[in-house]
Amino acid sequence: MTTTGAPPRQAGQLALWTLILAASVANLNLSVANVALPDIGRELGATQVELNMVAVGFTLGLASSVLYLGAIGDRYGRKRLLLLGLALSIPVAALAAWAPDPAVLVAARFLGGICAGMVYPTTLSIITALYSGKQRVMAIALWSGIGAGASAIGPAIVGALLTFTWWGVGFALTIPLAALAFLLCLRLPSRTGELSNSVDHVGGILSAIAIGTLIAAITFAPTPGQGFVALILAAIAVIALVAFLVQERRTADPLFDLAVARRRTFWVAALAGIIVFGSLMGAMFIGQQFMQNVLGYDSFEAGVGILPAAVTLILLSPVAAILIRRFGSRLTLALGFILVGLGFAAMFLWTESSPYALVGGTYALLGAGVAIAAAPASRAIMSSVPAQDLGMGSATNDLQRDLGGAIMQAVMGTLLVVRYARDITDAFNSAPADEQSQLSDQAISLMTQSFTGAEQAAQSLPAQYSAGLLEAAKQAFTDGSNVAYAAGLVAVIAGLVIVVTLYPRKAKEAQILEQYAEGDQPAPTSKD
Repeated sequence: MTTTGAPPRQAGQLALWTLILAASVANLNLSVANVALPDIGRELGATQVELNMVAVGFTLGLASSVLYLGAIGDRYGRKRLLLLGLALSIPVAALAAWAPDPAVLVAARFLGGICAGMVYPTTLSIITALYSGKQRVMAIALWSGIGAGASAIGPAIVGALLTFTWWGVGFALTIPLAALAFLLCLRLPSRTGELSNSVDHVGGILSAIAIGTLIAAITFAPTPGQGFVALILAAIAVIALVAFLVQERRTADPLFDLAVARRRTFWVAALAGIIVFGSLMGAMFIGQQFMQNVLGYDSFEAGVGILPAAVTLILLSPVAAILIRRFGSRLTLALGFILVGLGFAAMFLWTESSPYALVGGTYALLGAGVAIAAAPASRAIMSSVPAQDLGMGSATNDLQRDLGGAIMQAVMGTLLVVRYARDITDAFNSAPADEQSQLSDQAISLMTQSFTGAEQAAQSLPAQYSAGLLEAAKQAFTDGSNVAYAAGLVAVIAGLVIVVTLYPRKAKEAQILEQYAEGDQPAPTSKD
């Protein structure tokens, strides 16, 4: 495999911050919809299934396209693909902001995800090509931390704007940012070590089908009445995945090099990233509901509640780079996992009377853990792939967040719903008979499905009963949240064990990554 031009190895600070801004546009788009979902439901008359599709549409488009688009950028020009993605994201964001109905909004979100698939992984490929040594470590740390911070800060910004404007403001917010990023990206080098080998188009299509249907299946699995749809999607995902693996073994220029994927510095780091990013997304998903349902926060206050995560993500990114250089990726990853675990442990302390200091402190811990762990995970992945597979590495890095978020939100959300339904049903069955007779069968069904349903049921009760039902719902939601936090903590502990036992120590890691950089395959050893 040959390249079409050697990249400049040490670029300036403007190039780095330009690429971080472009990545932040994609990250911001990832989270702006969630806080606006209630308003979208009211204004557009969207059903719960349609709202779920609005929430997952962007991730679906992004995750399903990154492997294929990463390979296309490697072959036909990373800068060209980056500019195309930014340019197309502007009209797509406008379409989402002023969508006349839910179907158009879902389509716009999916197309926006594909635009992000052109932008987000390409920024990391270019960074890896432009920087080397200590500058690369710091650049990747800043890229991962500030990008994740943009995703965390999105709900607060949109929540504030929603207090005096319409539901589409979050989507419109990205338009000027994308335009600015486009203008700045025009100054990037035209060539960054692109390749002349062919693109595995068959593998690209199969990867899009496999990843897209897998994430859709995970998303629909916990949705009431969508179990059969989830099974069909999961079956399609398995078939497409098997076909993809067969294709990658047979083709001369694989989209996803399975030999590279077997490298411990690659797959352990990728698994660690899935758990860490998934933990943050799961904690935000459950925590925002807890703040609004149990603590009584409005959408803006709930968005502000997670701001400490964004602050620590941004501030500690440079610290992560220093830790990597001093202690190696293994210990840095372990420290990040410990901080995320402490964050989940702190969430067990949340009650109806919890002060904001506890909520904000919890998210600060979670953000700190992700900031410390994300940088070594991204750096290990990108350092484990050869120059011709930078698109594969950056796409895998992106999938960490998307797959991790989808899996953790689905698992934690399902556990929350199951425990909530059990506890609220037990509370209702133990209530006096005269109170039970006040609710219709429809109201009882709504009450057991969600906290919002319990609020609606309480409105139909006399005052002496409604307060008791709401208190029971809050307690049931708290108990369900604790089960979800426990699942997150178990995942973090498992990830910590995998990192500590399987990832190479600093000296061995440096030796392995140096050999990878030289194009050699390190000889297997029994002990790292």
